[in-house]
Amino acid sequence: MFVGRDRELEFLEDKYRSKGGELVVIYGRRRVGKTETLREFSKGKPHIFYSCREVSDKLQLRSFSEKILREDIPAAKFIKEFADWEIALKSVAELPYEGKKLLIIDEFPYMCKGNSSIPSILQNIWDEGLKDENVMIVLCGSAMSFMEKELLGEKNPLYGRATGIYKMESMGFYDAVKFFPGYSATDKIIAYSVLGGIPHYLRQFDADISLEKNIKKNILRKGCVLYSEVEFLLKQELRETPLYNSIIEAVALGNSRLNDISTKSLMDDTSKTSVYLKNLIELEIIKREFSVDVGIKERANTNRGLYRLTDNFFRFWYAFVFNNFSELEDGDMEGVFEYSVKPNLHKFASLAFEDVCRDYMREMQKSNKLPFRYKKIGRWWGKTSVRRKETIESLETEIDILAISDKQDKYIVGECKFKGRPFTYSEYLETSAKLLQLKEKNEFYYYLFSGSGFDEKLTAQAKEDPHIKLVNTEEIVDFRNA
Repeated sequence: MFVGRDRELEFLEDKYRSKGGELVVIYGRRRVGKTETLREFSKGKPHIFYSCREVSDKLQLRSFSEKILREDIPAAKFIKEFADWEIALKSVAELPYEGKKLLIIDEFPYMCKGNSSIPSILQNIWDEGLKDENVMIVLCGSAMSFMEKELLGEKNPLYGRATGIYKMESMGFYDAVKFFPGYSATDKIIAYSVLGGIPHYLRQFDADISLEKNIKKNILRKGCVLYSEVEFLLKQELRETPLYNSIIEAVALGNSRLNDISTKSLMDDTSKTSVYLKNLIELEIIKREFSVDVGIKERANTNRGLYRLTDNFFRFWYAFVFNNFSELEDGDMEGVFEYSVKPNLHKFASLAFEDVCRDYMREMQKSNKLPFRYKKIGRWWGKTSVRRKETIESLETEIDILAISDKQDKYIVGECKFKGRPFTYSEYLETSAKLLQLKEKNEFYYYLFSGSGFDEKLTAQAKEDPHIKLVNTEEIVDFRNA
């Protein structure tokens, strides 16, 4: 069953319904669901779906020819194989379809690897007239660097020719949890914290069994798909996997600054660590994050910012599989779950809970349900006022969510607590003490998110103060259905 991807499908449908030629580029990291989305889009439409393989150029052309010539185009009466790629690609205009003639080329970089002149050939036939035909060519690829730099870059043949470019990201929380309709709100959040928004990972879980059984059966058990997924992906994309393992593990365990990552991964040179981190960023395994209020100059400084894993499943795998590999190889998945995963699962999920709460805030903005429209939203960190018992001190601290209006005169401060006890009034006071220096001239609102409810005093305060909004997990998860 296909789940989610409504925006991507709408984008593709608009291109399909348009008049004239469409040259669309779809790309994104491996496992993100590009192929499945394109297959869903092409259902019920006459089309050619060609999946490139890592083979010689001659064999690729032969396979492509066989696929096209099966469609009973005029040339099929006279030839069994096209003489070259120019003739082969031009033939899309001859497909015997009513309406748009649709050609999807999946893993296009493999085709170009065998013949580097293919983008130039496609550019020439597009400019010479294919752009005016009622055709839609979709080029899809997972090799991020190739798609962005070699295919779409300013000095490359197809620059400016694409009529649509769509970078597919991992699913957001609200699409991802559609895979688990029967789970409780808390279990949906934990499942998302374990698997993230990669459809391939989400499909490995069985929605009819408990979260605990799924983790044991589909992650911790030797031989299952997700048990070896991370190692497989890294070996496919990177060399020097032991070094990358050390760096990813360091980030997964909470080391977010460049110096700390270098120290934890036992790399002496931070400049070398930066190179490895850059490669992981290109693969969208790691991202460099900045406080929501910083400017362009600071973002350009390679020594600034915090690093964190973008992929929840990678974070889970390094936290619980990588560190217990010997035990899992021996088949002790029950012991690893009981003594390693279970006691730490809620704490592990707390970081992803912040992302879930930010998704909730974005949905609130789309629905115009916030007290104002924010211009920026994200995490904030820096030196600010912090409550210490009965005193206020100036210390380094973080704010889980900070939303800032266009004129920077209105703020939403969000605090996210995902633990086994209610959000307390004293914790609210700690939150409200932050950014005290901005409160005199600006308006502040507080969105407090909790996985275990709120104490009586805070609940009473929120009823009296319209600037305080209390949000529980059920309200977050059910927002789109409300």
